Amino acid sequence: MTVSTTVTGPETATREHAAVVPFRWKPVLAVSLALTAVLLALAGRYGYYMDELYFRVAGDHLGWGYVDQPPLVALLAKAQTALFGDTLFAIRVVPALLAGLSVWVAAHLARELGGGGGAQVLAASAAAGTLATMAAGHVLHPTAVDHVVWVTLCWLLVRLLRTRDSRLWLAIGAVVGIGLLAKYLVVLLVAGLVAGLLVAGPRQVLRDRFLALGAGLGLLIALPVLVWQAPHGWPQFSMASEMSEPLSVGGAVNFLIGQPLMTGLFLTPVWIAGLTGLLRRPQWRDYRALAVAYLVIAVVLLLVGGFGRYTEGLLTSLTAAGCVPAAAWVRTVPRRIVLAAAVVVNAVLAAVMCLPVLPASAYAEDSPLAGFGDAQLGQTGWEELTEQVATVYRGLPPAERARAIVYGQNYAEAGAVDRFGPARGLPPAYSGLNSYHDFGRPADDRTVVLAVGVDPAAFGRHFARCVPAATLHFALPHLEEGKPVLLCHDPVQPWDRLWPQLRWVGTF
Repeated sequence: MTVSTTVTGPETATREHAAVVPFRWKPVLAVSLALTAVLLALAGRYGYYMDELYFRVAGDHLGWGYVDQPPLVALLAKAQTALFGDTLFAIRVVPALLAGLSVWVAAHLARELGGGGGAQVLAASAAAGTLATMAAGHVLHPTAVDHVVWVTLCWLLVRLLRTRDSRLWLAIGAVVGIGLLAKYLVVLLVAGLVAGLLVAGPRQVLRDRFLALGAGLGLLIALPVLVWQAPHGWPQFSMASEMSEPLSVGGAVNFLIGQPLMTGLFLTPVWIAGLTGLLRRPQWRDYRALAVAYLVIAVVLLLVGGFGRYTEGLLTSLTAAGCVPAAAWVRTVPRRIVLAAAVVVNAVLAAVMCLPVLPASAYAEDSPLAGFGDAQLGQTGWEELTEQVATVYRGLPPAERARAIVYGQNYAEAGAVDRFGPARGLPPAYSGLNSYHDFGRPADDRTVVLAVGVDPAAFGRHFARCVPAATLHFALPHLEEGKPVLLCHDPVQPWDRLWPQLRWVGTF
């Protein structure tokens, strides 16, 4: 691969690298649409994931920010339910489309690195077959947006470095701004890429006026989110602390295990080939910042106790890069068979791990797949929970039912009752967790509380009396298994004084 000599500036901004080949848009589009179709076909299986129950309610309380997230996902929840109905399928349409888009972008990234048609299709297929892409495309979550944002930023930066079209900083700034509306984690990628450019170069792209304009555009897009954070005490820092752990051997091991897990074991050699190729290939010298960014981000996350999944967008980009040397490697039929089998097997295993392709009972405690049950079984049992609460509610005298509300210790409990409770005649649901606390407090005449999942001693001190009314049980393993449903009467303080005491920030 040869690089044409260019000078940074608008007058030479559109100069193209001679080795770039046409984009194989038809087969790449076929792969992208196939993934989207699979995700949509499976969207209605099992049930809502616990966070989706929260985002759905947040969509009815739109604002410029929330304690634990920026506003975009709540807006997407509202838009999807308004357009397609208040159903499980409806709330998962956009994630599926975004996953398909990330596959399209991954193929473009391979092309920017000199990949021909085979490398482009391989990059699309490999990206579609990773656990990271499938998981991002299955449920409505900030990661659904964050995933495509990270892959897109990597592509745009490589294109900028190849063409030296400094106007691409504007596009990069816009994508960063949109990313900040969904998840603050994109700041980590920006910092890593800047560090990569400072360490590995080319540093001159950081001295361009379009970089300042792009940064300004990104800040302008994200300005309402940042403005919201300031008067609310910057709650994102509290959430970041809750989402990290002190540096430990166990945490480091979990992080390292997460790196091959997010792509899949059978594609790990491909993303490692992308990483090493970016560090060692002479023709990729200008793109070395991408590899340095990954190494910097990995070290930072190890030090602060971050989750291994936080690198998943960058790992997908490295996988796309690795498809360029991988496509050159498959010069014989046996090698083609090996690589094709690796992509297919990886995709099948990723689907089993994160998509509802099997009966939910396949992830029960006595199953060999039980280790993958957290994500899968987190989508089950919420209607069961609501029905058990409804059974307690129906057993109350009419006068008490008229004064009752449901309180969930976490937002999934409250969100489940909000979604499935009206059909069962249940009263409104409330929670003190994160921004669910801000969605409203009970009226003062609501003096009977069905409290789900609370600590009896801590919660009971706020009421004249609290007694156990039920214990939650589920057909499949569930994080709510064995938790109590308390029946509490007569708050010892008015709700306007009691409600601030029930607020808590964190995860569950």
